[in-house]
Amino acid sequence: MSLENHVILITGAAGGLGSTAALTLAKAGAKIILLDKNLPKLEAIYDQILIESGAEPIMYPFDLAGATENDYAELAQKIDETYGVLHGLLHSAVEFSSFTPLIQHGTKEWGHTLNVNLNAPFLLTGVLLPVLQKAENASIVFTSDSSARLAPAYSGAYGISKVAMEGLAHVLAEELEGGKKIRVNTLIPCPVDSPLRKRAYPAEEKSKLPAMTTLETIYHYLFGQKSLGITGQTIHANHFKI
Repeated sequence: MSLENHVILITGAAGGLGSTAALTLAKAGAKIILLDKNLPKLEAIYDQILIESGAEPIMYPFDLAGATENDYAELAQKIDETYGVLHGLLHSAVEFSSFTPLIQHGTKEWGHTLNVNLNAPFLLTGVLLPVLQKAENASIVFTSDSSARLAPAYSGAYGISKVAMEGLAHVLAEELEGGKKIRVNTLIPCPVDSPLRKRAYPAEEKSKLPAMTTLETIYHYLFGQKSLGITGQTIHANHFKI
């Protein structure tokens, strides 16, 4: 499934799932905008994409938690001026520190987690909608979590932010459905051998987990032609079949 001439922005592009998606979509021909605050890791995935796909991505160092509304507006303006269109937006950035009882959550940690996991997707989607609407069709994908989305005990700000983010995605899909141009879906990755998984479950036997590359097919689907007309869905990688 070629994504040639497609421009796709990925947040958390230096992370495990973000970098997997970036490399996958770049190999399919997409022009990737890599957005992350971790410059060394951003440079690493930039080099990997260049070597493995031959396509040169764009690096955009950006702190989702600390950015102002003007920073978001400037980002959208630069994308519009450079490309004139945006075909895809993958919200893959995530903030998770540890499983914590709510009563022990500090105000700073609480606010930081909600800023990255909920407020940033809201702000970024809002400023980029006019650029996405210039595409013949475009895809917005939010990334949730197979367990935290159910808000179990000790999931804290992380779990609550995922529940709220899925609500944001659903409302947005409903509001954009009439335009028939922008589809909005939520991806629930299966447990994979990712850095986040290692941090959340340090005692788990990681050799039994699937590699992050098992998600390549679903990223192709969500940003490719086969998902046209599919919107407002929560798509579980465990049950995914084209």
